[in-house]
This record gives sequence, C-alpha cells and structure tokens, in this order.
Amino acid sequence: MRAPEFWWTAEGGLPARLLEPAGLAYGWATARRLARGRGRAVRLPVLVVCVGNLVAGGAGKTPVVADLTRRLRRDRGLDAVVLSRGHGGRARGPLRVDPHGHDAATVGDEPLMLARDGLPVWIARDRAAGGRAAVAAGAGAVVMDDGFQNPALVQDLSLVVVDGARGFGNGRLIPAGPLREPVPVGLGRAGAVVIMGRDTARVARRVPAHVPTLGARLVPGPRVRRLAGQPVVAFAGIGDPDKVFRMLHDVGCRVLATHPFADHHPYQGADIQPILDEAFALGAAPVTTAKDAARLPPDQRQQVDVIDVAVAWDDPAALARLLGRALAAAG
Repeated sequence: MRAPEFWWTAEGGLPARLLEPAGLAYGWATARRLARGRGRAVRLPVLVVCVGNLVAGGAGKTPVVADLTRRLRRDRGLDAVVLSRGHGGRARGPLRVDPHGHDAATVGDEPLMLARDGLPVWIARDRAAGGRAAVAAGAGAVVMDDGFQNPALVQDLSLVVVDGARGFGNGRLIPAGPLREPVPVGLGRAGAVVIMGRDTARVARRVPAHVPTLGARLVPGPRVRRLAGQPVVAFAGIGDPDKVFRMLHDVGCRVLATHPFADHHPYQGADIQPILDEAFALGAAPVTTAKDAARLPPDQRQQVDVIDVAVAWDDPAALARLLGRALAAAG
C-alpha cells in the first residue's frame, strides 16, 4: 500500500490521533528490540557502515548506499559489499545476489537493482549471519542498506538519511505517522545525518549539536538527461513517486502522464501493458526507475526506458573525513 497522505500533513488529523496508541506500541517494540540487542551485537573484523532512516521509505538511502560502496572500493581500495535484508524477496540468505540468475521475487528489488548496477550485494534476514558470510567470501567492508533499527551488527558509522522537504512528516510513529522511532532518540544515536535536498523542513535544527550533518542531493544521471525534450509516460513504485516525476520535468522532459504505485509494488503484466499502450498511442517513451525495472516482467522491461540518479555531496571532503575516522575506529 502507498503511505497515507495524513503521514505528511501537520499533526495528521483525526486518523493519526486514532492510531496514536498503535504508534506508541510500535515505538515501544522498537526500543525494546534495540535495548535487548545492546551487548549482543556482532563485531565484524571489517568496517561496517549503516545507511538508514527514521521514516518508512522515500528518503533516498539506497542511492547513498551505492555511492558509499563505490567510494570505499574506488578511493579506499576496499572490497566493499552491500548487505541488505532483501525486502520483498522470499530468500532468507545469507546469499550473494546474482544479477543474471535471481529475480526481485527471490532477493528483493533494491538488492537486484544494485547488483545489476555492478555492485556486490549480499542479502540476509539475519544481518550478523549475512555479514559473516560476506567477510568469509572476502569482503573488506560492509555497507548496510537499512538496518539503523537493527542491532545485530556493531556499526562503525551510521548515517541517517532525511528528505529535506518531507522531514519527519507529522512526527508520529507507524502507523499513526511515518516514523520508525522518536526523532530525538534516533538522531541522538546517529553517527551523522544526511539531509537530502533543500532543507525546507528545517531538519538541521533538530539534529543534536554533537551529530555532524552532511548535505546531499539526487541528480539526474545520463540516462535521464538523454530524455530531455522528449515526450514520456512515467510510472514509479517507490517511497515518493512524485520525486521521479518532478525530476523528469526538471530536466526538460515532456511528461504527458504519470502513474504512481506503492513502494515495492509487485508488478504484473496487466499493470504495465496499459501504460505501454498509452505511451505508444501518445508517441511517448515509457520510463521508470531502476528499482521499478527490477520488478518488471522481462518482456516488458525491454520496452521501458530506465532512468538513473546519482548522489551529489555538498562537501565530499567532510564525507571522506567521516569515513576515514570510521575506518580508523574499525581497526
């Protein structure tokens, strides 16, 4: 299902108030899990970086995961791998993702997307077992995609990614709002906060003084820029589909129609064929994200233009210093 609109409105209105008791129970369960995990977390003999968030989806953490993994491999010479839970996939792992032999139903859409983009990716419901398996296979660093609320592994650096426009929504816990845990608790535990895009929600004001903040933004990749000036019909099933549609507008695409789906929506042929037919009738290119493409039936994936994004950091040197300190701490 798509995130309800009241998650992103001030206070959330009556639905949020009615769901507040369930949200408090959710927060209690998260706090209990974290407390029970303290002292039991496994320390791997390599650097462990966690990229997570405080809200349910849509903050931009997976592009940050890809960027950090590439930086560690390119700039630090480490055989860095991605470790994911494999959300949406049926495999429990530990398992290394094969971009040619696996599908999204087995390993999840985000792990498959990252693997198809050339990164080594492991999935495991048990993050400690997944980390051990990756290290045994030669990993020199582990970048966790999500897992900030998972205490299974000792994290040498934890980055909390926050959308600068959406912030923390109505400030309530799931299901009353989008939060996985209270903002002061989560931000106080972070190693650094990444504010994605313009900080119109004033996220920086809520970050404790001892926690560094990094500015970043998602920028169109070459496959998006090649579509400038062309008519397109866009569809997306991510945390915030409107981000994709706005980006296409911003690069100069003629966006003739948009079709938002829920995050991780399991596409069927009947979902996509009407969109392909609409694009053909309008003389437009059907376009979607790499994450969505990972969930498309193979024959339909070949008919869709897949767009890409990259992370641009406001201060790459500050990020490099953080990673350097984390490496030193990891030994």
